[in-house]
Amino acid sequence: MPDKIIPTRGPKNPIVRGLLIIGGSVSILLGVLGIFLPLLPTTPFLLLASWCFVRSSDKLHNKLMNNKYLGPFIRNYKEKKGITLRNKVYSLTFLYVTLTTSFIFSPSNWWIWLMLMSIGIGVTWHISRFKTLK
Repeated sequence: MPDKIIPTRGPKNPIVRGLLIIGGSVSILLGVLGIFLPLLPTTPFLLLASWCFVRSSDKLHNKLMNNKYLGPFIRNYKEKKGITLRNKVYSLTFLYVTLTTSFIFSPSNWWIWLMLMSIGIGVTWHISRFKTLK
């Protein structure tokens, strides 16, 4: 179901508008990378892209919000619905596979391991706080 068109509320200056479009595009790229790299967050970058596009381009904002793969991340977060159990399990599994690999291949410095454990605990806590959707 397509969302309604939200009128652009941003600057009319073409340079500022262009910078917002570039910023939104880079944010989408980083958000997509965050799907596959667990230490890079997905949702904040997609929210930033949405913010940039709502202020610069109705067409790009609606394209992002109606995207089959990225739109639900943003809508679920904005509407405070939560995330699915499948996404929680996928995120945490990928996180711990990556952290385990980092433990194995990182130098034996206690502060690196402490940092990795802190990241793991922090991300697990953050993800578990979201309401679980069916």
